[in-house]
Amino acid sequence: MLVSELMTRKTSSVRGDQTLADAAHLMWDCDCGALPVVDDDGSRVIGMLTDRDICMATWSHGAQPGAISVRAAMSQNLVHCSGNDSIGRAEALMQSNQVRRLPVLDADKRLIGILSLADIARATERSKIVPDGAGNGLATTLAVICRAPSGQRQSTGAP
Repeated sequence: MLVSELMTRKTSSVRGDQTLADAAHLMWDCDCGALPVVDDDGSRVIGMLTDRDICMATWSHGAQPGAISVRAAMSQNLVHCSGNDSIGRAEALMQSNQVRRLPVLDADKRLIGILSLADIARATERSKIVPDGAGNGLATTLAVICRAPSGQRQSTGAP
């Protein structure tokens, strides 16, 4: 199965010169937790911004979201896939980079969609994806993504 068959095509994005308040508002309106960041003319993806990035930037800068640019908080390490990639390759990228969402880009780094774990989970539930002989790929991907970075203690969620 190809990424293009599961990805969400209708996506929103934010520019690097916009504020974190702008991004948070867009995330609220679109009911999403991450946005691709595009260059100033809106043609190419240059990073990703998550709701966690917004929280951590406001805390670390000691400033309101309206006073911080998206560029100051976004992840510049752009992990992405193409529409022609297999779901297995996309899952491998998610695992190795511990990300839950991948922007789907064309050859010119223009945004054509987003592939999320939720997209894969919905397809798995509908039995579109048959686990390989090693077991459920979605469960493995989620487990690997949720691992604490080496040297950090995994939170139990308990006080």
